[in-house]
Amino acid sequence: MLPFIRKDLAELTAYTPHPGGASGEPAHSESAIVDRLDTNECPYDLPEELKKKLAWTYQQLIETNRYPDGGHAALKEAIAQYVNESLNVPPLNKGGLGGVTLPKTAITADNISVGNGSDELIRSLLIATCLGGQGSILVANPTFSMYGIIAQTLGIPVVSVQRKEENFEIDIEAAKRAILSEGCANDQNQNPPVRAVFVVHPNSPTANALTTDEIEWLSSLPEQILVVIDEAYFEFSQNTLADRLHQHPNWIILRTFSKAFRLASMRVGYAIAHPELAAALEKIRLPYNLPSFSQTAAELALAQRQLLLATIPETLSERAKLIAALTQHQKLLVWPSAANFVYLRVKAGEGESAEQEHKQIMQQLKEGGTLIRHTGGGLRITVGSPEENQRTVDRIAAILT
Repeated sequence: MLPFIRKDLAELTAYTPHPGGASGEPAHSESAIVDRLDTNECPYDLPEELKKKLAWTYQQLIETNRYPDGGHAALKEAIAQYVNESLNVPPLNKGGLGGVTLPKTAITADNISVGNGSDELIRSLLIATCLGGQGSILVANPTFSMYGIIAQTLGIPVVSVQRKEENFEIDIEAAKRAILSEGCANDQNQNPPVRAVFVVHPNSPTANALTTDEIEWLSSLPEQILVVIDEAYFEFSQNTLADRLHQHPNWIILRTFSKAFRLASMRVGYAIAHPELAAALEKIRLPYNLPSFSQTAAELALAQRQLLLATIPETLSERAKLIAALTQHQKLLVWPSAANFVYLRVKAGEGESAEQEHKQIMQQLKEGGTLIRHTGGGLRITVGSPEENQRTVDRIAAILT
């Protein structure tokens, strides 16, 4: 290892975007992979008419020799309007509030920060709260791996608790003990106190939404702990905690354009937070962090949200069919889902290793042309198009028969 690189980085593993397509030698070439159901993307590309409109905008309106809008003004306004729509808040006039008293739950551009994907926002939050030995983070595994990965790259300790096996609800009592323990440094524990708690709503990879008990626990956390609620799959669950932000200035909600809005290649994420927290993120993020084309694509997606989100009922219907088909196999344990993916585990027999079976199933599916994700001690399958889902069901049936 080069002598000027931090020694602790040798212990880290870089994030692998497509682990199912990177390990081993597939029977098919990479170009022959038919169904990419490993990254929770929307199975449908942007409609052709929107692609043409974006192409025209790039050719006629975007000056590639000029920096993008560094403050994301227009995009923030559009995001705020969309969030308010999801909260049933009446639209605000662009010309000003006109003396109108806003509902407490109303979101304005001052509540929004935009990042190059949610990953940049996660990194900025960690810098703002924990860097320099100021704090640790708490996660409940299995969950989105990037919280821990980004924290470790910054030298920030990660405190992990487990989830209950039957429903993947956070072990709240264990989380309480962990926070109390980290807050009382002693000879056995040199980590700084927990300053940020990360949860996904619904969780990835297990697809379960936060329960009433979990939300009550998050609500009870002291104001010196930041609560990060990742709602990357909001459009599929239609379950948000954004209406409670005015009650909890230490809460922040993350969302993305990579899933339901079909803009994964554009890398646009956004945060909804108390104005002071949003302002802090503005200080930390890199200048001109979001290209003009990405901002334009996100604004267009919001303007055409009825068109783009029209496929969600199909996704939910296909999700139900996929769960029903997988549940027919006695060897599989399949959980309910509030997202656009399904989580399952193999019931290991006597003398068998469930993890080894998971790897074998993933490899056999890959050889047949389907990529899925092996994570958190189980398998996560993105809900694809009806044709993709049927092929996946058929391939799994052939493997288990």
